[in-house]
Amino acid sequence: MKFLVDAQLPRRLVDCLLGAGHEAVHTKDLPDKNRTTDREIIELSLREKYVVVTKDQDFVDSMTLKGEPHKLWLISTGNIHNAELESLFIPNIAAVAAAFQTSDFIELSRTALTVHW
Repeated sequence: MKFLVDAQLPRRLVDCLLGAGHEAVHTKDLPDKNRTTDREIIELSLREKYVVVTKDQDFVDSMTLKGEPHKLWLISTGNIHNAELESLFIPNIAAVAAAFQTSDFIELSRTALTVHW
């Protein structure tokens, strides 16, 4: 599975995804780096079949209204230390990848992994 990690999340999540055997890039890896617009991220996601990993509600709105990006993994933990985020993120990678076989929008909070649709 292919993941694109948005700017407000740590690049370390890319390493977690790579370590789990997935393809992953961070917006810092893109030509415009963290200045890449949401629209450009959505277009890249649609073109290259990336799951967008983000904390940004704008992507939820776009997914709800337009069905874009390709797939969406929302991280809704609020402010959290990177180590705590990784401790939630890493154990859920396999379950998220499996859920994305039949779903398009998944949310990870501090207490639950929710498959929306």
